[in-house]
Amino acid sequence: MADKPAPKSAKEIEAELQASRQRLAGTIDELAFRAQPREIAKRQVETVKLKASEATRTPEGDVAGDKLGIAVGGLGAVLLALGLIRRARG
Repeated sequence: MADKPAPKSAKEIEAELQASRQRLAGTIDELAFRAQPREIAKRQVETVKLKASEATRTPEGDVAGDKLGIAVGGLGAVLLALGLIRRARG
């Protein structure tokens, strides 16, 4: 028959509970920090910067003029359309 492991002493159980509490407290602190609006906004800004960099740069890190030109042209077209719409309404 298989031998049963020795029962844990009260001190061992208390030490395990204290370690679990400390890990849980650290996790809660980290989640509270991540949920702060300032931190969420900071992560979103970093994501947008990274995507913009990927969209306008070559794999070597040089500026991709054709992609940048398309992006600027598209932005100009959108702004022109918005201006025309405002003018027509006004």
